[in-house]
Amino acid sequence: MMRLELVKRPQRSALFSALSPFIAFALTMIAGAILFALLGINPLSAFYTYFISPITEVWQLHELAIKAAPLILIAVGLSVCFRSNIWNIGAEGQFIFGAIAGSIIPVLYPQMQGPFVLPLMLLMGMVGGAAYAAIPALLKTRFNTNEILTSLMLVYVAQLFLDWLVRGPWRDPKGFNFPQTVQFNPSAVLPELMPMSGRANMGFVFALVAAVVVWLLMSRLLKGFEIRVLGSSPRAGRFAGFSFNRMVFFAFMLSGALAGLAGISEVSGAIGQLQPSISPGYGFTAIIVAFLGRLNPLGIVAAGLVLGLTYLGGEAVQSVLGLSDKVARVFQGMLLFFVLGCDTLIHYRIRLVGLAPATKLDTTPKLEEAH
Repeated sequence: MMRLELVKRPQRSALFSALSPFIAFALTMIAGAILFALLGINPLSAFYTYFISPITEVWQLHELAIKAAPLILIAVGLSVCFRSNIWNIGAEGQFIFGAIAGSIIPVLYPQMQGPFVLPLMLLMGMVGGAAYAAIPALLKTRFNTNEILTSLMLVYVAQLFLDWLVRGPWRDPKGFNFPQTVQFNPSAVLPELMPMSGRANMGFVFALVAAVVVWLLMSRLLKGFEIRVLGSSPRAGRFAGFSFNRMVFFAFMLSGALAGLAGISEVSGAIGQLQPSISPGYGFTAIIVAFLGRLNPLGIVAAGLVLGLTYLGGEAVQSVLGLSDKVARVFQGMLLFFVLGCDTLIHYRIRLVGLAPATKLDTTPKLEEAH
């Protein structure tokens, strides 16, 4: 019998580490071409509809910026967690809770208007996301629970809490019984960047600023060095005097704050009110964005634009080719699979090992020689 083993490479290739995202994207395109061919659709025509036609006009570029902004914001925060070897899988819940916390003023106090309202909403959104992210951080540092499970389960708590709010106490009494809040007043709406050409708002600017600030944090400041050391070798970090528990809280709360900012930016910009569903899965897709961008905040900007395009492409193939818009999820899933596969082969090589045949045990009792 034969089996496959992964053997750690003594040194990883710098060239293939840089090319890995491009190789993963090329493999995704090949798999996508096979998928479209099996569906009886010309792959070239499908790829044009999916990747090119959604960005041929100026207003479509604005839509791309709207889709990419939350992905970049969330992924930049997740990159800090992942670099510190902390696995925050609950950014979707932190996104939702940030949107809820930031919407308190326009929903409960719509009479409050003025230039101070929007900055206060954004601050409350960041605080809400950070506070929600502090729950799995506390559980990990106090009870050593698995942060993957706790952060993921809290996503469903946030989704159900949002659904209860918009169907119950926060429902618009003049909304004809639809599950939604009141429309935000003009003081609570993010300004558009270029109103004459499209809907893109300040959320995209927040994403770019966050990427630059976190890049400076990770590459130029002592805190970034602490995160990298504790992420690669917790024991070495402890010898250097760094606190693992404080790092867990910092990484989680920074990630949650950026996810919360993405949530309130999405609600106050693109949507304008709270609804039962305010995200098509940005928190989960941002995990792909973080790894496709090599956990580098500047690379995440490019990766966020690529993954934002998959959402627009999914809508395009639905209207033009008659396919389900879930094809976007298929492409995102294949891209994550190939990114992780390429990264695995950078660090490990595959070895074929032969299994020795099992020897049959001799259970026959041995008789002592008679002397």
